[in-house]
Amino acid sequence: MRELLWHRMWELDRIEELPIYVLGLVDVALWDLAGKAAGLPVWKLLGGFREAIPAYASTVTYGSIEEYLDIADQCLEAGYPAIKLHAWGDARRDAELAMRLREHVGDDIPLMYDGSAGFDLPDAVYLGHALGDAGFLWYEEPMREFGVTPHKWLSERVKIPLLVAETSDGAHMNTADFIASGCASYVRTSTPLKGGITGAMGIAHLADSFQMRAEVHGPGVVNQHLCMAIPNTTFYEALVMGNPILSNSEVGSDGLVRAPMAPGIGYDEAK
Repeated sequence: MRELLWHRMWELDRIEELPIYVLGLVDVALWDLAGKAAGLPVWKLLGGFREAIPAYASTVTYGSIEEYLDIADQCLEAGYPAIKLHAWGDARRDAELAMRLREHVGDDIPLMYDGSAGFDLPDAVYLGHALGDAGFLWYEEPMREFGVTPHKWLSERVKIPLLVAETSDGAHMNTADFIASGCASYVRTSTPLKGGITGAMGIAHLADSFQMRAEVHGPGVVNQHLCMAIPNTTFYEALVMGNPILSNSEVGSDGLVRAPMAPGIGYDEAK
């Protein structure tokens, strides 16, 4: 019944063009009900791959390079094993930040960069060269995702792996186009932007069939379930804000997020 309703909603979306997050909300609610009926957390219903995963510190935008370096120190001291930058959207300034951060933390700390679709192709190429030279793990959403072709051209010009298909319309179908073009090394999956848990898992399986990783986008208890269920994902994304940084209660002092154990999604326990 849940699968039938999901497909019927997709057919309705073909005509009415519902916001994708509406589909996601209904789908998550159905999975919550299924988990409670079975007496199992949703991640176990989905197959259950792991019971803990490392969290990376996903920064907000700070005022200066020096402040970012201070934030990085705080994140490492708090136990986060990796850091992702949200920076200024200025290719040259962001490139300098990336190089300085790599020099500051050393070669052993995984670093990632999120462009939040802030660049055109020339600036995305410029910054991509710097990120590659600094050994960043991935280059996320560098440009608006209305077109696959610019991302293919970018992937041919830089050596850093691209993480794409975060906000693109069409969920699993559009993600398939990014993969088929050859531009993706990682793809994004999530419940709000990909049609709920059903859509998110479909993208994870799609990526796995191409020996590719599907990284879960954003924090929250639903995404904790996804991280525990998807084998081909690397980290949980924990948003870091403030200075001093504010704690994220789901992240342990060892930098790990552990599986929710309540039946269903466990919203009550997550409050």
